[in-house]
Amino acid sequence: MEAKKKQSNYLVQGTILAVASIIARMIGMIYRIPLTNILGDEGNAYYATANQIYSILLMISTFSLPLAVSKLVSERIHKGEMKNAQRVLGCSFRFAAVSGGAIALLTFLLAGVICGGIMKVGNATMALRVLSPAIFIFAIAGVFRGYFQGFENMVPTATSQVIEQIVNAVVSVVAANILFHIGLSASAGESATALAAAGATSGTVISVSVALLFLLFIFATTRKRTKRLIARDTESRPESDQLIYRAIIVTVVPVIFSTLIYNISPTLDQAIFNAILSGQGYTSEQYNTIYGIYTGKFYVLMNVPLALASCLAPSVVPALTAAVVEGDFSDAKRKVRTTMRYTMIITIPCAVGMAALASPIMYLLFHDRHRLPAGIMQAGALMIVLFAISTLSTAILQGLGRMNEPLRNSAISLVIHVIALLILLKQFRLNIYAVVYANTLFAFIICILNGMAIRRYLHYRQEIRRTFLIPLISSAVMGLAVIAVYQVVNRLMCILFIDYASNLVAALLAVLVGIAVYVFLLVRLKGLREREIAELPKGELLLGLLQKIHFI
Repeated sequence: MEAKKKQSNYLVQGTILAVASIIARMIGMIYRIPLTNILGDEGNAYYATANQIYSILLMISTFSLPLAVSKLVSERIHKGEMKNAQRVLGCSFRFAAVSGGAIALLTFLLAGVICGGIMKVGNATMALRVLSPAIFIFAIAGVFRGYFQGFENMVPTATSQVIEQIVNAVVSVVAANILFHIGLSASAGESATALAAAGATSGTVISVSVALLFLLFIFATTRKRTKRLIARDTESRPESDQLIYRAIIVTVVPVIFSTLIYNISPTLDQAIFNAILSGQGYTSEQYNTIYGIYTGKFYVLMNVPLALASCLAPSVVPALTAAVVEGDFSDAKRKVRTTMRYTMIITIPCAVGMAALASPIMYLLFHDRHRLPAGIMQAGALMIVLFAISTLSTAILQGLGRMNEPLRNSAISLVIHVIALLILLKQFRLNIYAVVYANTLFAFIICILNGMAIRRYLHYRQEIRRTFLIPLISSAVMGLAVIAVYQVVNRLMCILFIDYASNLVAALLAVLVGIAVYVFLLVRLKGLREREIAELPKGELLLGLLQKIHFI
């Protein structure tokens, strides 16, 4: 009974974060449509360059703090050391202020060197300078998020993410549009695009600030309850600040490097891609436009299904940490198995559906009927699934306290990735497809190495049939059904509606049919059993609905 209660709470918290993260990604995808129309493919390259550099610098400074704080707080709470959990919070704030402030200042001062000298995208300098304060603000917000996650409470993080994306969407589009027209009025088309990219990045700064204010409000409202918990802690021995700082650094450093290596790939890809295509006779405008399609269209869409894996990561770390502290390795194995299956059941059909409807989706969202964007999405479908597994398996190892394993695995994968990318670009001249295939290989190697490490330390082997094979078979049939429905409906609708409207109707109907086919096959093939459905959040309601429509 207790194990079931733990499992249910874990799934509820994971689902809350998953739903919020998917909503946030959907908002992010939607606002990128008008933003892409303002920036254009070349402006997208400036915007993406600034964001990629910002992401790397964030990882170096404080991106891993939420995970570290969550892990350290969770350990102390499950030992009954509430006072020490509060000391972790205080030390984390000071650590975040120093590291985040220093990196933010250096980013502002060295933006020109980084963008113009290293990345060869000088027009991204202004956008990166505008982004620099967000590094410091994100650091402080990250401490609050990690603190709440340490209590296995994902609601503040989830809500703040949605608020952050809503504010980001509005401010980014409005600011980009205003600055673009200011640049045009100055009779400088190129500077107009650079100004618009800077306006777009200002949305990140303002949105993170609003999210921080929200987290401060939530923290203030929970102070009374926290004080009562602290008052009950009369037996724990106080940890010194020195010991806590050491614990933070020991936890943060491996995570920083593994996350950095894991996420530096897009920036390395762009630098290598630009350099090699420049040598092959492409102009700056051409290779920036091609890479802008990859980052501004495919990458944005890819992040929607990946939201599940990336948001289950902060949920699984404190849950696994608690299981390890309590010595309940059976519970740890249950959490790993459930989380991986939960991720694959959703991610695999998303990837197949995006590949099946690649061209209609690109036309629907970006009014782009060119072959290249759709081709990139189809080629990158496998990459979506592999990145989901690699992200989740990295978090599992970190939750088990194996902080160095993801670092080593990511480093090995990155070296192989870079070699493969160089060969595919230089010898095979695959252009942007080289980036897609090299990233697929990168994620695949991490999956293999992480899987071996989890098996070694937890004595666990992932079940294959229900986790991978049944979702894959169901998704394959779904993909065929989606293509057939789209083609038939689109041809019929073209008689009655204009091209865009017929595409919209056909795509929506195809998606609805695809969902129905997938769920039907998944349940009928026993990929998801009645007991497992009932254990999900609102599972009884979902089970009743499936029984009513005779899926079960």
